[in-house]
Amino acid sequence: MGMALLAAVPFAASSASASELSEALDDSQGHWRLAVSPYTLHFHPSPEHRYVWAVGIERQQHNDWLAGASFFSNSFGQESGFVYVGKRYTGLMASYPKLYAQWSAGILYGYKGEFKDKVPFNYRGFSPGVLVGLGWNFDNKMAAQLNMLGDAGVMLKLTYDWN
Repeated sequence: MGMALLAAVPFAASSASASELSEALDDSQGHWRLAVSPYTLHFHPSPEHRYVWAVGIERQQHNDWLAGASFFSNSFGQESGFVYVGKRYTGLMASYPKLYAQWSAGILYGYKGEFKDKVPFNYRGFSPGVLVGLGWNFDNKMAAQLNMLGDAGVMLKLTYDWN
């Protein structure tokens, strides 16, 4: 996981100070998160679209920075991966303390062959990736999140946290 974090740190560097990034690399506190994505809604369904699923793992630090990796089947049935860093923002609205926002940015791999142009800046299957989502904490361990997939769709993500 540390290598994935180090590989993706340049994406976060533009929006974070050196001290924030140093804290993000400190693995002494935080928790692990298992993520599964059982459903994706495409805004413009196509006959070439296949069922999309994902499984992943994240390490969230005490300062809400996170790093993770996921394995998924993309919209065209290709095995794919995403290695990323990001940040979670809790306490967005005092009247809804369980609501949070999260972003992640990193490297996607897997859009190849005839589908290579389905993601921007693709080079030999590798391309940048960004996810922005809104979520709801059901309790201290479980949450649900909706991630925007650019202008292509929205993905449901269910998570379970542990120490």
